[in-house]
Amino acid sequence: MVANKTAERPLTAKPVVSERASSGTGNLALDARDVHVFYGDFEAVKGISLPVHEKEITALIGPSGCGKSTLLRCFNRMNDVVSGVRIEGQILYKGQDIYASQVDPVAVRRRIGMVFQKANPFPKSIYKNVAWGAKINGFKGDMDALVEKSLRQAALWDEVKDKLHQSGLSLSGGQQQRLCIARTLAIEPDVILMDEPASALDPIATSKIEELMLELKENYTIVVVTHNMQQAARVSDRTALLWLGELVEYNDTQTIFTNPSQQKTEDYITGRHG
Repeated sequence: MVANKTAERPLTAKPVVSERASSGTGNLALDARDVHVFYGDFEAVKGISLPVHEKEITALIGPSGCGKSTLLRCFNRMNDVVSGVRIEGQILYKGQDIYASQVDPVAVRRRIGMVFQKANPFPKSIYKNVAWGAKINGFKGDMDALVEKSLRQAALWDEVKDKLHQSGLSLSGGQQQRLCIARTLAIEPDVILMDEPASALDPIATSKIEELMLELKENYTIVVVTHNMQQAARVSDRTALLWLGELVEYNDTQTIFTNPSQQKTEDYITGRHG
């Protein structure tokens, strides 16, 4: 794989914080600090602090409605487009507060890409699906090479290289999801957010997505929301359990699944509760 270059592009014309402040983040790609999210008067995320380490897979688990996807969308300001949402606290990306007034949310989303639960390819060719994001972001290089690289990174090139001009909608569900991952990779992000990327897929397609995630973490930081405990155990380096908007426990995945410190964590991962 070719390492991405996005860390060289600023979120704003000027750095939000000093180099000294940035260096203090260590190997953190993202750092949520006392984050609260409100939908009107309802508090969906309640003071969560969560460091996300570079080039690791962090899994967010918990029952439906516990705030996992809401927190995930905070990491690239996707909640900005939801009416009535208010966010308090800080989220640092390599030392920069992505919610600072001078930060461009579009620039944030170039650095921190997102793959949604349901594959959403455009009604365009496979080639144009991958090239779209790069094109609208002003990519001036070799588009053919970028499309091929992105499809290779998404483990899809060998399956589609002879039908690049066929509709992306002609692919299977698992292939469509990998196409969406390739589309995200084409804008050369640093972090990839995944909201239950395999929940609608069969076991074989799910296995391919999991294998892909493990390959991608060599060059990317991944945060994944999943309801699948086995998936979290298989692919993640660290796991956070959320419950009713609060962070119950966050630790390395092996500890979470073999020796959790909270009874609620043990009850949830063993299926006794949630």
